[in-house]
Amino acid sequence: MLSSITVLTLDFRGAGFVSELRAAASTVFGPVRSAASTVFEPLTNAWNGMVNYDDLADENTELRAEIAELEGDAVRGADAIARAQDIEDATGLPTVRDLSAVLARVVSGPISNFDHTVELNRGSDHGVAEGMPVVTGSGLVGRVVQVTGGRSVVRLVTDPDFEVGVRHVLSREVGIAHGNGEGETLTVNDIAQGVEVQEGDSLTTSGIDRSIFPADIPVGTVSEVDSSSSLLAQELRLEPLADLDRLSFVSVLQWEPAP
Repeated sequence: MLSSITVLTLDFRGAGFVSELRAAASTVFGPVRSAASTVFEPLTNAWNGMVNYDDLADENTELRAEIAELEGDAVRGADAIARAQDIEDATGLPTVRDLSAVLARVVSGPISNFDHTVELNRGSDHGVAEGMPVVTGSGLVGRVVQVTGGRSVVRLVTDPDFEVGVRHVLSREVGIAHGNGEGETLTVNDIAQGVEVQEGDSLTTSGIDRSIFPADIPVGTVSEVDSSSSLLAQELRLEPLADLDRLSFVSVLQWEPAP
């Protein structure tokens, strides 16, 4: 003990010969320590493997389950796409992605609180016609109701006289949405009682036969559900996806309903 204390004291004070002894010991025993580490590392790993085997097995099982779930989701997604394509091919109905569009600037907004129209800088000279749907990247804006050579007027979805067939994305149940005025949500009727609808659910245009809009244009998200027993059908409040207060550029879809 006295020798150890003496060496430690000398080392603390920075004695030169102690540092030289430590360096020499490191040179001599360093390879031995490395060799021992190499020899015993497999044994250490084997021991850790035996001790932690249950944890590793559980983690492996969880990872396999997650991989299987992801693979299942991929298959279900591919199947849904294939079925949708089969339906489109069978019915011959056009979809939004198949349609040409005319990009237009909004040059005039509503002139009063009772007006629910905007004016575009594109008209019949550019391929715009009455009845064509108007959209933004987020959703349905309205429908062209008046056209001249270089201008067109669009009735917004919030107009109380505006109606559009909609489909609840999750249940595929259809209903009718109509406007309630500037800044107000849309009202959706005719969604049957018993159909599960929740706040945040999405609705698109229904695109049913002779519809005035093609299918699958996003319309809005559910902000309120009234399914009281006194009603024959559920009544929904729908928040439009298109920001109608900040319209700058819109797309006019070159689509007209079948006669």
